[in-house]
Amino acid sequence: MAKHTLDTYFVSSTTPNKKARKAANDSIQELADTDNNSPPRAVIGTTNHPTYPWPIPHLPVHVVSEIELLVTAQGREIRDQPHLDLVYFQPFIPRSIERDVFNFLRAELFFYRVKYTIKRFGKETLVNTPRFTTVFGIDETSRFVDGDDNDGSRSRIVEASDPSKPVRRDKYKCRPRPIPECLDLLRRVTEANTNTQYNFCLVNYYASGSDSISFHSDDERFLGPEPAIASFTLGAKRDFLMKHKPPRDGEPKLETKDIKLPLASGDMILMRGPTQSNWLHSIPKRKGGEANRGRINITLRRAMVG
Repeated sequence: MAKHTLDTYFVSSTTPNKKARKAANDSIQELADTDNNSPPRAVIGTTNHPTYPWPIPHLPVHVVSEIELLVTAQGREIRDQPHLDLVYFQPFIPRSIERDVFNFLRAELFFYRVKYTIKRFGKETLVNTPRFTTVFGIDETSRFVDGDDNDGSRSRIVEASDPSKPVRRDKYKCRPRPIPECLDLLRRVTEANTNTQYNFCLVNYYASGSDSISFHSDDERFLGPEPAIASFTLGAKRDFLMKHKPPRDGEPKLETKDIKLPLASGDMILMRGPTQSNWLHSIPKRKGGEANRGRINITLRRAMVG
């Protein structure tokens, strides 16, 4: 994933200033004006938290009943190249509900376009990432529990997993957001299917074929060695490209082939073992075909260290 999305999530910082809050609100409005034409639905229940701009509804009953059956979903292992360990589900989320899940998440989740500055030749340049993002979860050194928030209201608050090591007030740059039930159900089912624990959820929204993400690996330090990452596609079909990293100094060049997987709505790719340390992946821009349709990418991972 892009380093500027998560690298600063688990580091200390001060309270965001008014300019930062305004930029986030503008980003929500920018997305709200794109393609959200979903009809209203009856709300069965909601997840709420002070960090949410609005309560997030639970998934519709017919979707929940099908997702709960996914603990038996079968994937195809891809391990035919050096350092490659994938499991490819076609699909994981059934075709009968994938469109409903996409429309629901597109309508009910909040997204931000990440903006950051870089310095080139001594001059700062503002960069707008070519996709929208939202983040939920917390690293394993902390957990969410029911308690009293700063204003005295009942909420999900953060406490240390180890009572002997209390959470520092400046530990997180952004106040962690608990995973809402509509995504947590998918997390629980994926844990049962992959025999892996996840506590962190990153959701990217690609509004059209012009949105993309360049070659990168999800090898941030806080994910620990050989992380397992479950990546779901909903909405438009997009190519998922992979290529082996160049050899380090003194290492021999390996015989590998680039990979292209046409991820369709409902598909899931599980990347595990040495994959992140040795392979790069990307979603390139797209013209024609489904380029005018949006795509949601949900990635589940386990954050080890805060």
